[in-house]
Amino acid sequence: MELTLEVNGMTCGQCEKAVKGSLEKLEGVHGVEVYLDSGKVNVTYDEAYVTKSLMKEAIEAQGYEPVG
Repeated sequence: MELTLEVNGMTCGQCEKAVKGSLEKLEGVHGVEVYLDSGKVNVTYDEAYVTKSLMKEAIEAQGYEPVG
């Protein structure tokens, strides 16, 4: 499955690393692409292992705000 999340608060490379790293640690996430200029994060994942709400929690734990 693929999912695009909008994330508020990402402004630099460190933000990108934090969000990408937190999502890549989740079981079932296969790929993460972060686009700072648009504030979007594309996630490729296996829905049998991870949910949208778990991904949002991982992003929030890094201090960013997932929208939607």
